[in-house]
Amino acid sequence: MRTKVPRSGRLTRHYWYVGDSRGCDDGIGRAVVASAPNAIVALDRDQTVLSWNAAAERLFGWTAAELLGRRAPMVPEELTAEHNAVLERVRTGGQVSLRTRRFRRDGTLLDVRVDTSALRSSAGALLGYVSVYHLARDDESAHDEAARRAQLVRRLTDVVADINAERELPAVLDRIAASLTELTGADAGGFVLIEGDRLRLVATHRLPDSMRGSTADLRSSLVGKLLRTGRTVMLETGEQAALDELIWSRLPGLHTIALGLAAVGGRPYGALYALFAKRKASHLELELLELLAGHAGIAAGNAMAYQEAVWQRAHERAVFDASADGIAVLDEKGRVTQWNPAAAGLTGRTAADVIGGPPPFPLPEPGDKLTLQLASGAWLEVLCAEIVETGETVVDFRDITRAKELEEAKDLFLATTSHELRTPITVVRGFAGTLDARWDSMTDAERRAAVHTIAERARSLGQLMDHLLLGSRAGAGELTLRIEALDMGALIRAATLGLPVLSDLHRVEVDVASDLPPVSGDALATDIVLGQLLENAFKYSPDGGLIRVAAWREGDRVVVVVDDEGVGIAPASRERVFERFVQVDAGDRRRFGGVGLGLYIVRSLARAQGGEVTAHENAGGGTRMRLSLPIADTPSAHT
Repeated sequence: MRTKVPRSGRLTRHYWYVGDSRGCDDGIGRAVVASAPNAIVALDRDQTVLSWNAAAERLFGWTAAELLGRRAPMVPEELTAEHNAVLERVRTGGQVSLRTRRFRRDGTLLDVRVDTSALRSSAGALLGYVSVYHLARDDESAHDEAARRAQLVRRLTDVVADINAERELPAVLDRIAASLTELTGADAGGFVLIEGDRLRLVATHRLPDSMRGSTADLRSSLVGKLLRTGRTVMLETGEQAALDELIWSRLPGLHTIALGLAAVGGRPYGALYALFAKRKASHLELELLELLAGHAGIAAGNAMAYQEAVWQRAHERAVFDASADGIAVLDEKGRVTQWNPAAAGLTGRTAADVIGGPPPFPLPEPGDKLTLQLASGAWLEVLCAEIVETGETVVDFRDITRAKELEEAKDLFLATTSHELRTPITVVRGFAGTLDARWDSMTDAERRAAVHTIAERARSLGQLMDHLLLGSRAGAGELTLRIEALDMGALIRAATLGLPVLSDLHRVEVDVASDLPPVSGDALATDIVLGQLLENAFKYSPDGGLIRVAAWREGDRVVVVVDDEGVGIAPASRERVFERFVQVDAGDRRRFGGVGLGLYIVRSLARAQGGEVTAHENAGGGTRMRLSLPIADTPSAHT
């Protein structure tokens, strides 16, 4: 309806007709009024009909075309004063709701309830009046339905209490199926369980017991259809042959299926069915079905939780005992009541030693974390959590010795790298500055010596950068190798050529078997490995001695050893030297510098070729480094 108030203050009338399409907003407003279930009548200030919707036509018998623009002859003469009083009341503000009577077109009187309010412009000017009508008996029906609903809900509460008292899941589901027919008046009912992509009938009422255990495809079933809609309740009607045959094909006269989804833990668990053959399902039955399905999920969840609790008690000791973390439980006085095997292994204290007393280390505040070192040297990370309900405290602790060592190794790596970089840079800077400032006053020999020193230090810096780059790539698993057949004897001879002249204190022996087969590997990577092993042999035998390189075949592999008579590696550190950033304290190795990446790179390159590098004690004192690579064209060469 469009209205406007001209400057004269008189109302210019526009009427609403179904099908009028003037303006999007007006169209929506007309659609709302036309679709309303109650009769809506709008009058202007002179009580001329401005709007008369389809529900008004059905209720009173007059069409909109007959009444628009004229007064509606629907108010009985004896109720005219009442009608005028209502209009006056709403004109001055407020809304009036009353039960009264109105004429139909055929002259019969209707008992109606009418709600009347003022029709005003956006500026607040009175344009007319709007009344909404519905039959008074509808109020009575609604009241009766509300009373019935309240009674059923009370019964539902009793049923739910009975269901939740059950502990066993099958009994719970049978009780739910029986309650369904009692509450909804359905002719039969059932509960189906969702098991992957299948449904299984697990409970029935008023259906043959032989049907229990029947299965059906989830996707093509009504449950699948309901899941795809995203709703929790659905009503399906049709011919019996068109309905799912899992349950209802044996119910004569079946015409309607009401379906409610049951969820456990927020996930679909199953579905509750009410089957109707003799009566119809109203919205109240659907509401009860939805409520009962929700309670079915809760009851099933409770039964499952009870069964799980029974199972949990049977297994919690095994889980407690199998935990890799140390776990202790303390009572409200801080005394140990439980102490698992891992706790005994980490602390060296058995359960018999500690139960009944305080734990053998300090504890953090609940929710905090404490790092501490035991007398054995092991580092522990300890966490506490308080169980408010029982007053107990759960203590969880784990061995972080390895992580602590790695953290210290990284700190050492940063310090060592800074030192290793600072020394050559300082030398290069000093000699370069000297050359720049005193070039003309220096002899040719002095200049050559300074340039040679700069070159040597630059080479050291380049080697250090190569190690850092290779270490980074190895740590990220980004080493790229070209695997091919290699002559290991030739590689060894090339790597050792010229070594004897590097030191007057060392003797170099090379012993390569004459029948050494080719190996599978990358030429550059293998050369780096050999070079690093030889460099270490010289570096860690500062007092000289024999450097021996030997190679032979051993099964499907070629073995290369580099022996020295130097400071050696303590047995406990022979694996750690291959880790990143590690420079062990054993022997006298720390004073030789480096960033702790050489042997890490060696092992990474060897393993990337299918080989291995290990450290051993040399029979003549010092260290033996052992490299093995697969022989070309053997199965291990392709791993």
